Amino acid sequence: MSGNTNPLNRHDSGIYRPKVELVIIVICVVFCVLILRVWHLQVIKGDEMTQRAETNSIRSHKIHSLRGMIYDRDGNILVDNQPSYDIVFVPDKTRDLKTVAQTLESFYRDHSLTMTQDLSRLAEDKSHAPIRLDKNVNAKKIAVVETRSRDLPGVTVEIVPNREYLYGDMMAHLIGYVGEVSRAEIVNDSSKKYEGGDFIGKYGIERFFDTSLRGENGAEEIEVNARGRKIKSLRKVEPTQGNNLHLTIDTSLQKKVWEAMGGRRGAAVVTSVQTGEILAMVSTPSFNPNLFTGGIAPREWQKISASPQHPMENRAISGQYPPGSTYKLVIAAAALEEKIVTPQKTFFCDGTFKMGSHTFRCWRKSGHGYVNLYRSIVESCDVYYYHLGNQLGVDTIAKYAYGCGFGKVTGLTLPREKGGLVPTKEWKKTARNQSWLRGETIPVSIGQGYNLATPLQLAHFYAALANGGILYQPVLVRQIDGPDGQPVWKAKPEETGRLPISEANMKLLNRALWGVVNDGGGTGSAVRRPERDVCGKTGTSQVVGLPMSDEARKRRVLSAAHKDHALFVAFAPYNKPEIAVSVIAENAGGGGAVAAPIARKIIDAYFAGKKKNTPHASLPASSPRMSTPPSP
Repeated sequence: MSGNTNPLNRHDSGIYRPKVELVIIVICVVFCVLILRVWHLQVIKGDEMTQRAETNSIRSHKIHSLRGMIYDRDGNILVDNQPSYDIVFVPDKTRDLKTVAQTLESFYRDHSLTMTQDLSRLAEDKSHAPIRLDKNVNAKKIAVVETRSRDLPGVTVEIVPNREYLYGDMMAHLIGYVGEVSRAEIVNDSSKKYEGGDFIGKYGIERFFDTSLRGENGAEEIEVNARGRKIKSLRKVEPTQGNNLHLTIDTSLQKKVWEAMGGRRGAAVVTSVQTGEILAMVSTPSFNPNLFTGGIAPREWQKISASPQHPMENRAISGQYPPGSTYKLVIAAAALEEKIVTPQKTFFCDGTFKMGSHTFRCWRKSGHGYVNLYRSIVESCDVYYYHLGNQLGVDTIAKYAYGCGFGKVTGLTLPREKGGLVPTKEWKKTARNQSWLRGETIPVSIGQGYNLATPLQLAHFYAALANGGILYQPVLVRQIDGPDGQPVWKAKPEETGRLPISEANMKLLNRALWGVVNDGGGTGSAVRRPERDVCGKTGTSQVVGLPMSDEARKRRVLSAAHKDHALFVAFAPYNKPEIAVSVIAENAGGGGAVAAPIARKIIDAYFAGKKKNTPHASLPASSPRMSTPPSP
């Protein structure tokens, strides 16, 4: 049996050797390839692979659109766009905003830098939207973020277009400013186009025309590493710039109006009587809109918002004042139309008007004697209008006041316009649950009592008197152009109503307004020009009532905040009216002494500017020597 052997133990040197050698060779080749590949990845592409190894991801990055430019009527730039650098946190790789914010703040302190944002409030943000840690930063802050990027995961520097308001305070109430969209604005946005980090109009033209100005954001898909740093761009959609606005404002005239106000609290409006275009609109005091472009500092906001001067109120459209004697034209028109008086009818003024136990006084203590319609307007006799108001009644007065544009907004394309107040019996019953007293009509007839009007409404009414009775829609934007510069919309004069006054009666009123400025004894003589071409009316409105008796009046000392408001409303020139002007100076005294000289500067500036640009039609040689009203 010894000859029997196990086949498995037999040695065959030739059958398997080629196969084994082939396997060994294959293994060696594969191993060499792997070694070469590892060497290539670690040495040749080491940096790239290190980045990819840090958990790279794809992120969609918003590209902010450029807001449209804003120009004046002559094409001068009022609002420009400038690049701004913001420090942005993207809560993608980490949600620990609090730690990141504290780290950034500590780095700032190390370099003697300060934050513009309140990071304690930002740390509470739980959204997934990008969060702006600091806005409109300088080169030093950018350097801090870039050099300490490993300690600031998710923090990047982003370029954002920033608004630059070239005329600052002077145009602030008109143009407004932009700011970052709030959570509430995103929630309440019916168009669903607002996103976190967007900038939208917050005030003025910027707010009212935000949809047109804002344009469409673009987007870029980028590859980023674990720390949110951009590696490369994958795909890009360019943003679309917003539309450009051309305003009706004459910048040179706006500047003259601003200077004429001289820092007084109040407002002034200049409008074209033939189109309704607003040529100038100033409200003082004002604020600097550039403070808001990068996010206003809390200290600055507190200073503005808590100021007793209310610098953010546009007094031209939301300041509501008793119109005083400028309102007498409404009463005169109502009395003429209702045939209560004729131009010749007179009332005797001895300085007082008695109704029961009450005595209502004229501004001239000694009285004006016998006064007809013309002299009542020229000399602004209160007693004359006490008689008219007593006969008209408050509801008839209200009917004509509404017809003249009072008691409702004009519809100017600015936010926060107010409509003033035209009192009626029904209004008092609804608002105060009280019946109207007959004696309350007396102060209403001279623009006092419950009456309230805005400077824009006064200019609106006097412009209609000048142009033959047409109430034009006030216009602030005359044209909108697309990003390519092609017009997409142009404003046209739009009639919104007609004065409830006949042509003949309007001529009587305008003739008297000419006399206020140019006739002897007129209360508006401070506006008299060599051309004698201005028609206007002074007004002095009481802020607080005065005692009935002379003795009590003498003892009464008013604080600065309770002094009378000074008003003047005018149009010019008389024969071919072009502009209407309204001026109010708060707590400044008499209209003839304070507001009229301001209006004179404005009117002079308008015609001086017109003369520079186009030849000014000369008036008849006899005009400067006129001592009586020109015939209509």
